[in-house]
Amino acid sequence: MITTQRTGSGASLSPRSPTSQQQPFLSVSVTDPVKLGNGVQAYISYRVITKTNLPDYQGSEKIVIRRYSDFVWLRDRLFEKYKGIFIPPLPEKSAVEKFRFSAEFIEMRRQALDIFVNRIASHHELQQSDDLRIFLTADEEVMERARVQETGIFKRKPADLMQIFKDVQSKVSDVVLGKDKPVEETNSEYEKLRHYIFELENHLAEAQKHAYRLVKRHRELGQSLSDFGKAAKLLAACEADSLGKAFSDLGNGAEMLSFKLEKEAHHLLMNFEEPLKDYVRAVQSIKGTIAERANAFGQQCELAETMRLKEINLDKLMLIRSDKVGEAEIEYKELKAESEEATRRYETIVKLMNEEIVRFQEQKTLDMGIAFHEFAKGQANLANNIADAWRSLLPKLEACSSS
Repeated sequence: MITTQRTGSGASLSPRSPTSQQQPFLSVSVTDPVKLGNGVQAYISYRVITKTNLPDYQGSEKIVIRRYSDFVWLRDRLFEKYKGIFIPPLPEKSAVEKFRFSAEFIEMRRQALDIFVNRIASHHELQQSDDLRIFLTADEEVMERARVQETGIFKRKPADLMQIFKDVQSKVSDVVLGKDKPVEETNSEYEKLRHYIFELENHLAEAQKHAYRLVKRHRELGQSLSDFGKAAKLLAACEADSLGKAFSDLGNGAEMLSFKLEKEAHHLLMNFEEPLKDYVRAVQSIKGTIAERANAFGQQCELAETMRLKEINLDKLMLIRSDKVGEAEIEYKELKAESEEATRRYETIVKLMNEEIVRFQEQKTLDMGIAFHEFAKGQANLANNIADAWRSLLPKLEACSSS
């Protein structure tokens, strides 16, 4: 395993600085976002810095430039090759042009991409991927060719993964197994897992929605205090002596609190709302893996039923057409080998998913604990700052009101 350490975002374990150079480590940083191009062709590039002592990387440090579509390439490759493993999610694209290149959006995107690649680098299976090594070490021309040359199944977008589940249900139906409903696993543990994931998505999405409202409320209150502060200072200019000074102090205090509210709103966004949103995406990614499991289960059932029909046909041929038996036996053996491979594929996915859900829950407990701690700490500090600010104004306002 590589050495890992907490990131400042509070949203994921990320390798940062190895505790010992003697231990294998893979440390990745996504830094320095830069806007390139103009208009609809504009995009953000990132400097991806890798530090490692793994022999496959042929050097202790690599620095490459990557764009968002390169991260998409990496995710799609891993999803296709590592069935049963929960591939980390990517941040979504902004569909609103005015937000695409705002400083806040760019920083949120950078942070999310950093978490994404470090989750891969810290995973005991994914960190060994050749595609990860290419992503972290190949020069820009090689990376661009790899991205552009992708065809066929690798073109499938993560957003389309749930369509697999629908396709499986329509394909593996009563035509194959003579049942009125599509073939589905009846394993109680699997049903429990599916129920947990779908419920978790709903609850996380609800929490993230209200976190968004909290951020918005802080910003609106901050703006209102700023506007009030300006108005109070203008009022102070019309007054003299202690009253004017009191109004001026009130305006300055309101503007100072406005700044603190805006700062806390940003802190809430980056350390509370974004981690919640990230886990909504993570659960949606897990649903893609569940869809792949359903696909593998359906293929296994379909091949098993086709084998059963082949056996019946083979028995008939032995009785009435012995000259066709040899050819039928060859087809049956090929089908049997294919069926056994489908069973192994399905069982591998099940085994990996059982391991992954344990790892996911442990990581989620840690990450959500940090996110909610950051939320409570930020709110406590803000409440104290607000109380202290208003309390410091009271003597001045009391003196003015009693004079």
